[in-house]
Amino acid sequence: MTGGGSLPLTLRVGGRKVVVVGGGHVATRRTLSLVDAGARVTVVSPAVSDSLASSIGRGDVEWIRRTYAPGDLHGAWLVQTATDSHVDDLVAADAESAQIWCLKGGDPEHATAWAPAVAQVDDVMVAVSGGGDAGRASALRDGVAAALQAGELPMRHRTHHPDGFVALVGGGPGDPGLLTTRGRRLLAEADVVVVDRLAPHALLAELDSDVEVVDVGKMPDHHPIPQHEINAILVDRARQGKIVVRLKGGDPYVFGRGGEELIACRDAGIPVEVVPGVTSAISVAAAAGIPVTHRGVSRGFTVVTGHEEVGDLPHSGSHTLVMLMGVKRLADTCAELVAGGHAPDTPAAIVERGCTPTQRITVATLSTLAEVAAAAGAESPAITIIGDVVTLSPAWAERDTSSP
Repeated sequence: MTGGGSLPLTLRVGGRKVVVVGGGHVATRRTLSLVDAGARVTVVSPAVSDSLASSIGRGDVEWIRRTYAPGDLHGAWLVQTATDSHVDDLVAADAESAQIWCLKGGDPEHATAWAPAVAQVDDVMVAVSGGGDAGRASALRDGVAAALQAGELPMRHRTHHPDGFVALVGGGPGDPGLLTTRGRRLLAEADVVVVDRLAPHALLAELDSDVEVVDVGKMPDHHPIPQHEINAILVDRARQGKIVVRLKGGDPYVFGRGGEELIACRDAGIPVEVVPGVTSAISVAAAAGIPVTHRGVSRGFTVVTGHEEVGDLPHSGSHTLVMLMGVKRLADTCAELVAGGHAPDTPAAIVERGCTPTQRITVATLSTLAEVAAAAGAESPAITIIGDVVTLSPAWAERDTSSP
């Protein structure tokens, strides 16, 4: 750029006159961006694109239907040239004389302003200048925007803060890589994280040191912080104007009491966002090589907790049963299923610590699963899968048929 170095600025063009000289692709793209920013745009060109014609027809843009002439820049704060080099040079010279910033299409070295590649992520604007290379700027912009969207860059407010709100985020089955992009982004913005025992705790190490972490994890038959107190924590922190992420294992609405927390926040007038998670009911089975449905094997599945009576559930091996929790009650559950009509030799599996490096799969038949699992020392967190689909797991082919 002539005239030495440059200073990056954001221009407030709302309500101010901006002239665009030209009616082709570049002029159209720039005009639409300026209209979106609230500028009063005047297009000077003998012909315009269909998109520009639509904007002109709606009255969003003023059109001077001829080639550029001296005086067309009167009252303008900014001008964009996008015609041939002769006209662009004339416009740039007039702009220099009138002390009007000039974006010179295809000739950044002789412009007095550059338009960066821009992306908006919530209230953060990313603007990248590529040293005159528009393609380079766009690629860099897309990379930074993607990192912001994925929560890989800090998004927390430092000097001011919006109103507080709560996000109920499903953390997936345990592997941090299975948290959704939206969930990671909200974690990057969080002031408070209220975390469950089965949530991906490895992600907590990425939080800023001043982020408050409240561990409300429940163990089997031991709930040190009852649900009504968890609800009160969410409401209290949000009322302090903080962004609160309730990080839960699996999906908030699959035996995660997310619905109760949603109601509590809404009753208190707190805005709530629900971010679905990958539920362990499907993902842990998949990680063990067991699809909960499979053509010709299973056409449906039921998800229940192992804490409830299960005798009335569908008892065909072609209907998969997935039980969350309930390791301590496994023997009673298996007996109830057999009594309810399940064949004793129905394939069954228990998967401990699914989707983690210490995942372990134990397979047996329904009548022997509890005994085999006890001999293996199976413990929570674990899910139990019962149905013919268990035979699709590599563990089924490798099982020790000499055991009970």
